[in-house]
Amino acid sequence: MAGVAQGAMKTARPATGAPAGSDAVLQRELAYYENLYSTYGPGLFAQPGVVLFREYLARRILRATGAGAESRVLSIGCGIGDTELLLAPHVAHVTGIDLSPAAIAEARRAASARRVTNVQFVAGTWQTAALGEEPFDAVVAIFFLHHLPDKDLAAFPIQLMRLLRPGGVFYALDPSARRLSGFLGQLLVPKLMEKYQTEDERQLLPHSTAAPFRAAGFRTATRWFDFASTPLAGLFPSWAAGYRLARALDEALTRVPLLRELSSNFELIARR
Repeated sequence: MAGVAQGAMKTARPATGAPAGSDAVLQRELAYYENLYSTYGPGLFAQPGVVLFREYLARRILRATGAGAESRVLSIGCGIGDTELLLAPHVAHVTGIDLSPAAIAEARRAASARRVTNVQFVAGTWQTAALGEEPFDAVVAIFFLHHLPDKDLAAFPIQLMRLLRPGGVFYALDPSARRLSGFLGQLLVPKLMEKYQTEDERQLLPHSTAAPFRAAGFRTATRWFDFASTPLAGLFPSWAAGYRLARALDEALTRVPLLRELSSNFELIARR
């Protein structure tokens, strides 16, 4: 069930500028998300349970990165900008980049409707779109790293160095390979899982995901994020009370030794 939420609610894109052999993967991902963001995606993300998830996530990002009124933030794979628009009132500027033109069009529409002026949404590859920018204080990637093949994941922290100022912080949220919710989802609702996932997605282990960041010179930490709250928001997006209850339960479960190893998602915080 974690996979349901990840597929339905993530705003992530695989790394672009990847080797030519990855072109087919990029095209599959782009086709999936163009369809998502031009059809049912925006309506799904506007549901109360999903909004609560995004609000909680934005608060967590701000605490983890220390981003504040003078901070410039880059969001890789911003999707329709729902998290970025929540971050914007608390920072100096947010740049969101996404491969999907449909997602960027919706993000710009939402920013205009809310009269948020300190955001910029860019369609294209994150490597080329970020060139020429001053280094950022924080870089955010929500459900992004798990799209990267091993070779690209190993190279990503080195590429990240040029985007972050010294002392800057990278924040990622990704699905865990040992997640209990994923096993239950495949067992109980396999067709729903397939609907909300692309064929190229995978899950990650916190320690091995953090390893290339440490090798590149980052100081890293990983934390368990949830068991049920994010998957529940994907399965029952209109059930706000259910999300609140599940989130409260997750606060306790993610602190239990051994049991927390079965969490749905984990955070990676890497400081340059």
